[in-house]
Parts: sequence; C-alpha cells; structure tokens
Amino acid sequence: MARRAASHRLEFEPAAIYQYPDHLRPSLEGLPSLPGVYVFHGESETMPLYIGKSVNIRSRVMSHFRTPDEARMLRQARHVTFIPTAGELGALLLEAQMIKVQQPLFNKRLRKNRQLCSLHISDGKPRVVYAKELDFSHTPDLFGLYANRHAALETLQKIADEQRLCLGLLGLEKLQQGRACFRASLGRCAGACCGKESPQQHNLRLLTALERVRVQCWPWQGAVGVVEQGVSHQQIHIINNWFYLGTVEDLAQASSLTTTPQGFDSDGYKILCKPILSGKYPILSLL
Repeated sequence: MARRAASHRLEFEPAAIYQYPDHLRPSLEGLPSLPGVYVFHGESETMPLYIGKSVNIRSRVMSHFRTPDEARMLRQARHVTFIPTAGELGALLLEAQMIKVQQPLFNKRLRKNRQLCSLHISDGKPRVVYAKELDFSHTPDLFGLYANRHAALETLQKIADEQRLCLGLLGLEKLQQGRACFRASLGRCAGACCGKESPQQHNLRLLTALERVRVQCWPWQGAVGVVEQGVSHQQIHIINNWFYLGTVEDLAQASSLTTTPQGFDSDGYKILCKPILSGKYPILSLL
C-alpha cells in the first residue's frame, strides 16, 4: 500500500506533468548564438529565478525547455534576458558575479565562505590556515582550497595513506618520544618517525604530493586587464588578487573599477588561474 502511494506521488511530481512553456516563446526571438549570460525572470523585479552562462546562449536556453526536471522553474518564469560577452571567460566571470549579488532562487547559492582554508607548509610541517586571517593571494606555500578544517585534514590524511607518511610528523596524532608510530608497525608509515627514512625524504614526498594543488600567488603588483577577443567584439576583464572587478570595452574606462574587496575569492581563483597563467589571453598592466 505504501509503495503504491509513493508511486502515485511520483506521477504528480513537476517533472512528470511537464508542459512546454509557451508563454516564454516571445523571449526566444532575440536570443543570439553567442557567448554570454542569460537570466530567467519571474514575478520579482529584484530576485531572478535562474542565471546561467554558455558559449551559445540560444542553444543553452533552449536546452532548459527540453528538460522536464526544470518544469517548476519554467512555470514561474515570465521572460528571459541575456548579456552577451566576448567569450567563455567573460561569461564565467559575469555569471559568478551575478549569482553572488542577486542570489537567484534556482541557482546554487554562492556566498563568501568564512571557513575557507588551506594547508600551509612551514619548516616541513603542514598546518591549516584561514583566508580570513591570511592573505591567500600573496602567501607562498599554500596548498589546496578547502571549505573547512575537516576537509583540509581529510585531504592530508589521504595523502598520508597514499605516500606512507607519518601522521605524527604531520601533526595528525601524537608521537611518543623515541618510539615509532603505530602505523609504522603495520607498514603504513615509511618510518620517518623511527629513523628508517630521513625527515627530508618524508617532507619531499609530502610536497610532491601537494604540488598539484599549490595555490598560485597573484603574480602582478596590482590590477591587470585580461583581453578577451570574441567574434563580435573585444572585452577587457579587470582583475586584482584573483578578484573579478568588472569588464570594460576600453582600458580608459578601467579607472572606475578600483576597489578590490578584502579576503580571497575562491570562485574567481578557480575560474581565472589556469587561463591567465597559461598565456592564453593578453595581459595589460594598469599601473
């Protein structure tokens, strides 16, 4: 009986009674096949329903119309607007900025994480440090960006297991002076705690394992313009300390984008780090 009731409820889920949202057809007429950000608006003038990005706005918006799981959002939508960008980088940056500011109902909420932390290596020993206390944009030897202390230590534990590192030397458990750790007797520690390998060898394996998640320091003295050339136009994205400050068409307009927020923007870092450091985009100094 309970199974029949559950099955009956599933038949009336929004996805199961999906109907094509004909009321949104007028919004589709001007959608371009260009990169950019699009917005589904509901009744509220201040809080959109959904903000997305794509290298092809028209194609991506149309894909929402073919997705029954989005029926609830589509029924609430009243019209769709868009903002074209020069390319994918501009779309990624603008989407993240708009979601944080406008907090759309159907997007994953992006908020400043006050527990954002990293692993800092000092004298060969890792410790958890927090972005609210340390300038991650200019601090060397940071490894990984983690939502909280538990996530950082979990990563360190995983590396210890993979590399047979000593939990005592990593600060994850206490060592008794003159005695090997318990994991050494099981062959799960290579023995840096009891002289079977040197502390230097132990630390080298730790650093080698962490290198893939090294946090790159901001490589310029101040803000720069990242030039993105698109099919229809060119844009210059103003960036400082991995923060996206805005986009201009002409570098002379950049003087209005001078305020860099405090803290560290992990979303901006993840979007910008590889594209900027790869040399893919021309960089203009604003000094």
